[in-house]
Amino acid sequence: MGTIQIQNLSFKYPNMVQNLFDQVNLQIDESWKLGLIGRNGRGKTTLFKIIQGQLSYQGEIITNLNFTYFPQEIKDKKQSAQEVALQIAGLEDYDLWQIQVEMAKLNLADEILLLPFQELSPGQQTKLQLAAMFTNQNDFQLLDEPTNHLDIQGRQTVEKYLQAKQGFIVISHDQQFLNKVIDHVISINRNDIKVYRGNFDTWQDNKAQQDEFELQEKKKLQKEIKKLKESAVKKENWSQQKEKDKYKKPGMENAKLDKGFIGSRAARVMKRAKQIEQRADNDVAAKEELLKNIEVEEPLRLNYQDDVHTKEILTVKDLQLNFDQKVLNKPLTFKMKKGEIVALVGVNGTGKSTFLKKLLQITAAQATGEYQFNKNLKVAYLSQDANELSGTISELAEEKDLSETDIFNNLRKLGFERELFHNRVETMSQGQKKKVALAITLLIPADFYIFDEPLNYLDVITRSQIIEVIKKYHPSMLVVEHDQTFIDEIADKKITFEPGNTIETDA
Repeated sequence: MGTIQIQNLSFKYPNMVQNLFDQVNLQIDESWKLGLIGRNGRGKTTLFKIIQGQLSYQGEIITNLNFTYFPQEIKDKKQSAQEVALQIAGLEDYDLWQIQVEMAKLNLADEILLLPFQELSPGQQTKLQLAAMFTNQNDFQLLDEPTNHLDIQGRQTVEKYLQAKQGFIVISHDQQFLNKVIDHVISINRNDIKVYRGNFDTWQDNKAQQDEFELQEKKKLQKEIKKLKESAVKKENWSQQKEKDKYKKPGMENAKLDKGFIGSRAARVMKRAKQIEQRADNDVAAKEELLKNIEVEEPLRLNYQDDVHTKEILTVKDLQLNFDQKVLNKPLTFKMKKGEIVALVGVNGTGKSTFLKKLLQITAAQATGEYQFNKNLKVAYLSQDANELSGTISELAEEKDLSETDIFNNLRKLGFERELFHNRVETMSQGQKKKVALAITLLIPADFYIFDEPLNYLDVITRSQIIEVIKKYHPSMLVVEHDQTFIDEIADKKITFEPGNTIETDA
């Protein structure tokens, strides 16, 4: 039976003050269906790199397993999809059929194999990589956010694959997905790392109980400290008064005072007061670790202007999108009114993100049919690709004409580590990059929002914060997202992109 033994693991990146991992000890069995959970920036992807021997660290990792990592970095995206898939799977041309079998399960057409990899939609790129990985049944798989960009059918296929697999480690923030595929959890918390037997709900229940215990302990501690400090102040005041009494006051010239006795007693009381004060300080120090694992969920704010005076924002009639002589969708017709949140849903590759980019005039795709989009709208756009950002947060603030302090405040609400504030965005994890993009988008003065897969790479708490801020302000919004729970929570109407027709339904 294979294992991964992690002994006294310590690691930090060169720009870090404190260790990302500090004397970590874990033992992982290859039969575990393991979910790796934690807020963005806690080191989940880093742990994968360490396990694979890609980073230097202190401590020891002992394993007899061979690893396969998803997703692979595609260095030459101009290659055909077929070449990329064969390289990932480690197969020759005559074995392509094995990848095609897995592609069929993911509803991925063989025709895309002839296209350059870079021309595939993000969802199609994800599916192709997964299909190539699924051909490998021997290695222990490390899957980093495999449901990002995937439509509902694709997620269900990945679920079935992992349900039938003996063991793996998966990083994901998709609660429904994790509940269906894992039986163990490693939770990377603010202050420690814990292992749980069970699924996401098991971890969440345990976490809620632990948080409640820590909060109750904090309340008890605060009461104790208050009493101790009040007692210390009283004794110190008494001691100071008695020290003054050693000296005769006017009218007491003939009184006989035992200065030695009074001074000695005052000193003892003063010492006792200092001891009580020290005890209070010690209690604080002893308990200061308590609340370090409680994740703070602060409410976000949209800079929503609501200055649109027309009722209709967007009108679409018989619209079809064409890219590189390929029709992406069937004729699309719908209307969008002010104050509506409209979700575009459907399978990967049908032109949802392309449609958003067409509205923003940032795509070379062609369109037939008609669409009218209010040009006076102040639009805030959250791209699904946070890799488009570059530079420091200060540079981005200047570029976007936003307050650097306001961006930092938003990032703190999103659980962003302060020590990263002055790093270049290019050096951050995907989740951290997405949080920077989100923090900026929230601050842009806008009366219309376009969110393209806003949940990708974001942790559970941040996802909850996004849902709450959208529900609170209920702005005019067009959103593409494959997370069904998210859509059910926020959308007024769904527009479904699918072959053959486009269906409009009430949310």
